[in-house]
Amino acid sequence: MVLSHLERNYDRCLAQLKEFIAFPSISTSPEHGDEMKRTAQWLADHLTAMGLAGRVMQTARHPVVYGEWAGAVGKPTLLIYGHYDVQPPEPLELWESPAFELTERDGYFFARGISDDKGQLFIHLKAIEAYLETEGRLPVNVKLILEGEEEIGSPSLPAFLAANRRLLAADVAVISDNPMLGVGMPAVGYGLRGLAYAEVLLDGPNGDLHSGRFGGAVANPANALCKMLGSLKDEHNRIAIPGFYDSVRPLAPEERETIKNLPIGEKFYREATGVDALAPEEGYAAIECIWARPSMDINGLTSGFQGEGAKTVLPAKARAKLSFRLVPDQEPEAVLDALEAHLKHILPPGIKMTFIRHEGAHPAMVDRSDPMLETARRALEAGFGKPCWLIRQGGTIPVVSLMKKVLDLNTLLLGFGLPDENAHAPNERLLVENFRGGMRSIVELYRMLGGM
Repeated sequence: MVLSHLERNYDRCLAQLKEFIAFPSISTSPEHGDEMKRTAQWLADHLTAMGLAGRVMQTARHPVVYGEWAGAVGKPTLLIYGHYDVQPPEPLELWESPAFELTERDGYFFARGISDDKGQLFIHLKAIEAYLETEGRLPVNVKLILEGEEEIGSPSLPAFLAANRRLLAADVAVISDNPMLGVGMPAVGYGLRGLAYAEVLLDGPNGDLHSGRFGGAVANPANALCKMLGSLKDEHNRIAIPGFYDSVRPLAPEERETIKNLPIGEKFYREATGVDALAPEEGYAAIECIWARPSMDINGLTSGFQGEGAKTVLPAKARAKLSFRLVPDQEPEAVLDALEAHLKHILPPGIKMTFIRHEGAHPAMVDRSDPMLETARRALEAGFGKPCWLIRQGGTIPVVSLMKKVLDLNTLLLGFGLPDENAHAPNERLLVENFRGGMRSIVELYRMLGGM
């Protein structure tokens, strides 16, 4: 009955989704502050119309929208998280249809935010609405927090969660803001990597120098930076910072066996990236390295002359941005401590270093034996009619570790996007069948969890 209601009301659902998408809720941009407020109010009104008593809750910057339904006495309570803010749409000239106008073509929805995360959070709203309109109740209790700062690092969220612990008490958190394994391959995520991020600034002479008059005698910050960065990995693609792997939790044998049997392998990653060879850590498959091993990447390098032609300059400064993806049981601050100590140890004479730390995130992991994880897997199998995989993922969703730290909640990661859907780029898209299969899956999830 609930599933057939979703089908009968599909056109109404799309009309509402189109309204939601049309808000340019760009959290990074101060000139969109009023749009952020209007989006939040629209969401709160929509939750109220559904029967969830939606309300706008202010934070230091952009508001959180909260709603709840608590009529399933003795049943589990789900804390559903999503975000209504989106990335800027630029460059606009690369969009094939207007960024804030929901467009359907070639089996996909196109719009900014359709995958990240408006379309995915809307899947939960419509599943809830279908239950309330057909049965007058839900099989489980639900609480929703829909924030407006995810795309800027959720700066207000830690204080919001800490101040509302009692209000947000639940049995498990549910997030749909991540991709499936691939087309026709639904997946439930049980692990995410964490993040440590730093900038390294090197200063040498008090200004750029003529390389003929001073080269060979004055230390070159660009040369120094290249040598220092080159020391961070060895010939086996292992990170060479002393003590870096001391806290790394090894992959369980059963996890390695599951990864071995996945329907995608190294060919998938070569084709997706356009490279003719991969460079995993020695002794590990590429997917193991992406999901369950730490990594280090140089995200940006700046120094010296960048224009066309030649300029024989010895630059005064050099700068690098570095990120580390972390796995259990690594701590972001401990990793940055080790990095800073290593760089200071090898800093050459004549060079000064400034080390800047950015906000990081802890890795997150749900016990694979958690019965709710298995229930979620069965729900997605029912919703898509295809095998569902339990997977770890290489990215970072800071709210997952926050939920664990502040609210002591495990999180079910039930994403319905795909890895190649341009979430932060022009022509962001969401497979229509994943949107529909997602709604069916969430209906099944609530039903199955209500039976636990």
